[in-house]
Amino acid sequence: MSEPITYLVTNNATVFGILAVILGFIFYTNKSENVYLKNFYKYIPALLLCYFLPSLLHTFHIVPYDYYCSEILSGAVDAGSSVLAQCEAVADPSDKKVAASGANIYYVASRFLLPASLVLLTLSIDFKKIKALGPKAIILFLTGTFGIVIGGPIALLIMSVINPDVVTGDIWRGMTTIAGSWIGGGANQAAMKEVYEVSGDIFSSMIAVDVIIANIWMAVLLVMAAKSKQIDERTGADTSAIEDLIVTVEKFNKENAKNPDVTDLMIIVAIAFGATALGHIVADNLVPWLLESWPNLKGSPVTSKFFWLIVTVTTLGIYFSTTKLRKFEAVGASKMGSVFIYLLVAAIGLHMDISAITEKPWLFAVGAIWMIVHAILMLTVAKIIKAPVFYMAVGSQANVGGAASAPIVAAAFHPSLAPVGVLLAVLGYAIGTYAALLCGKILMIAAGG
Repeated sequence: MSEPITYLVTNNATVFGILAVILGFIFYTNKSENVYLKNFYKYIPALLLCYFLPSLLHTFHIVPYDYYCSEILSGAVDAGSSVLAQCEAVADPSDKKVAASGANIYYVASRFLLPASLVLLTLSIDFKKIKALGPKAIILFLTGTFGIVIGGPIALLIMSVINPDVVTGDIWRGMTTIAGSWIGGGANQAAMKEVYEVSGDIFSSMIAVDVIIANIWMAVLLVMAAKSKQIDERTGADTSAIEDLIVTVEKFNKENAKNPDVTDLMIIVAIAFGATALGHIVADNLVPWLLESWPNLKGSPVTSKFFWLIVTVTTLGIYFSTTKLRKFEAVGASKMGSVFIYLLVAAIGLHMDISAITEKPWLFAVGAIWMIVHAILMLTVAKIIKAPVFYMAVGSQANVGGAASAPIVAAAFHPSLAPVGVLLAVLGYAIGTYAALLCGKILMIAAGG
């Protein structure tokens, strides 16, 4: 029998504090003027560290994620006296998954912070402004979404011919989390994990594929941004709209900037968690009714409480964006939503096993094929409609990278264009859940499910 695993930290408050310090350290150093740190973050995105550093806590047995009580009672895992006492009180330990440190942190992040962040991020949608970007920007954004929706199933089918062992079992479920991430962002990724009940080991591998492939593609886009003038001249793209857009965005930022007071922040909290509460109410009442009325739906995504929680809060956020509540974007609603997202990312990182990269290298081929399908579609449509490379790059990154990195790509063209990346990324948050669910359905069919 192997030696029991002993963890250094099992207190939830301590784990949460460690995650907060890690995130603070990442963002502080990311903004540093130190030349070495600047060079470091030039090649290593901050978002990658938000996943990677927390994963080390679990990989090196500093913090546990979750285990079945049978593992703890048998001595295979030493998760602490309080957790042991909890397991000893369970009648059937083989069916009880203990809420160890990382599990509780993730539960709070996914059930409270995730839906709250979706509300705040979709609150800023202004469909008039999106329309003002011109049809080419929207066409390329939606092309990117379509490329991801069909790219996953295509990659799965191609790999089933090349190396079928790679895509057997529930791999398709894990791929739904990549779809959620590449269409919307971390919130949508976590939503797909819960809706399709993706196991921890598969999810760890998918996070690695997601982050690494996505950042390789972002690097390609940044190179294209540096050569955008030459590319646009070669394709004959009209860039006058972008120049007008720079002026418009700078004017909008000046007119709407406001320093929030405590009242503003408390109302933002009320909007976020009030909508989250309503989402839970809908989910808790709707799912039992669906199961009672249509028992044959059992096991499908529509009988998942988490599914209805996410759909409800996303819909509420979109609705709020058409009301006076949208004004709270000017006092930091989306910034607070982003804080929640990064806490969620760190919580997800807690159960990312970095050894999965070496254990399943073929999965990176699946991710590469997927991204190639997306890239081919984007480049082809951009050439056909003679769109500036800016629209192609930002439309793509708004899908693949979301609000965390789309502004980075947009700012590579011009600093004042960063909000455009956020704007399109927010649209990704709004449709990410729906499009990822569609991709998941197609993946299930492609996998023979």
